Amino acid sequence: MEMNLFLSVAIALFAGLMLTRVFKKLGMNFPDVTAFLIAGLIIGPYGMGRIAIPGVGFSSYDEVQTVGLLNTAALGFIAFAIGSEFRLSELKKTGKAATVIGIVQAVVAAALVDIALIAMHFLLGPEVLPLPAAITLGAIASATAPAATLMVVRQYKADGPLTRLLLPIVALDDAVGLVVFSVSFGIAQALQGGTLDAISIAVNPALEIICSLVLGAALGALLSRLEKLFYSNSNRLSLTISFVLLTIALSFLEIPVGPVTISFSSLLVCMMLGTVFCNMSEFSADIMRRAEKWTAPLNATFFVLSGAELELGVFANPAYVLIGLLYIAARSAGKYIGARESSRIMGCPDKVVRYLGITLLPQAGVALGMCNQAAALGGGTASIVRNVTLFSVLIYEMVGPLLTRDALQKAGEIAPTPEHKKDRKRFQTAQV
Repeated sequence: MEMNLFLSVAIALFAGLMLTRVFKKLGMNFPDVTAFLIAGLIIGPYGMGRIAIPGVGFSSYDEVQTVGLLNTAALGFIAFAIGSEFRLSELKKTGKAATVIGIVQAVVAAALVDIALIAMHFLLGPEVLPLPAAITLGAIASATAPAATLMVVRQYKADGPLTRLLLPIVALDDAVGLVVFSVSFGIAQALQGGTLDAISIAVNPALEIICSLVLGAALGALLSRLEKLFYSNSNRLSLTISFVLLTIALSFLEIPVGPVTISFSSLLVCMMLGTVFCNMSEFSADIMRRAEKWTAPLNATFFVLSGAELELGVFANPAYVLIGLLYIAARSAGKYIGARESSRIMGCPDKVVRYLGITLLPQAGVALGMCNQAAALGGGTASIVRNVTLFSVLIYEMVGPLLTRDALQKAGEIAPTPEHKKDRKRFQTAQV
């Protein structure tokens, strides 16, 4: 069993890396994230997994889940890296704009999806789309995938006003999405046959956000102090890695206190850990550069495994496809319009106003986490929520990184790669 597990992970990472080279040879300038996701589909249950040879691909989604620990760890390190972007010197310039845009674009996306799907509910009937499912999907629409965005920014070394505003917004999106989902999901449960519960709708989400930020800040402050005990940056890196893993572990705690439950968001806790660490530690810049190299294969494996988890079976049901396409259209419009109008109001540069909304389209991990919570709706309602979310994640994960890269290129924040420079030099030579 252990041999098959390690073999599957090795093949997953190898397949992802080789596919990036294949795309380059074919002249297909895809982001590495897209190549990793496609590699995951190839070795997943709809690809090599059908061969049913132990260790060669994943024959079922249960097998993919056996290495889910890697995905959890990767998301923690991704959140930690995004948190490190919240340096006070930058926040003084972008903090207010990032906060306003982050809230507006998430709420507008949720509202447009709610309007579109509730209209479909009345047109097609509750048998096709129950009202609780429509409201829950609207809340899920608020979430953006931080992992894909960060990978594209890192791969192309993007930098500029748009990039510096994008990362804080993606980080804030997790907190906003959590609040929107909690309120909408509480209403959906009440419509399903329960009663409106103020504790589950308002108190528990607020506690989760506050407790996550407090825990992450405390651990970040402790990490910054402990780093001073070491004189080797290698040892400091090891300590940092241990703290990220500790933070992920503690985020699973759930502490019931009377009628409320104290819980934590692993993404928020790890983001706050990175934020406090990068602002308190004088070694943070070097540690983050070293951590980026250390976590590169972990992040690549994360995206390949994410690709293996994508459910192609959702295409078999025309109703899911129809609802999914409407969901994608409404959410994309909400993200784009919300980001464009709020950034214009905040006085952002024209290129930010024009391209920011496009970079906010990727959706994956956070949305799937919300989808898992929606299983409590039960029956056909939960099935519709899950399959529509899986359908949209499949589309967004394939197209989102490409759109993010293209938007950053058009905004002039991605420098030409060596391949682009060679192609441009050949073209200029041919012209002469």
